[in-house]
Amino acid sequence: MKDKIVEKVVEKYHQRSQIGIQKYNATMERNDLNLHQWLTHLQEELMDATLYIEKLKIEVGRFPCTDEQL
Repeated sequence: MKDKIVEKVVEKYHQRSQIGIQKYNATMERNDLNLHQWLTHLQEELMDATLYIEKLKIEVGRFPCTDEQL
């Protein structure tokens, strides 16, 4: 048995990895960043995520879903 949702997410990780390799010419195995720099990258990504969440909350508020859509 295979979980298609997991497979889809794994494929997205592979795609994201290829984009990062092309953009930065490096993988996550890179060792040119120290712990503080890695934590800063993580913090920036999470800050972006909260902005996306807020935007989507606003959009959902404009178009409330019905019970049938849940």
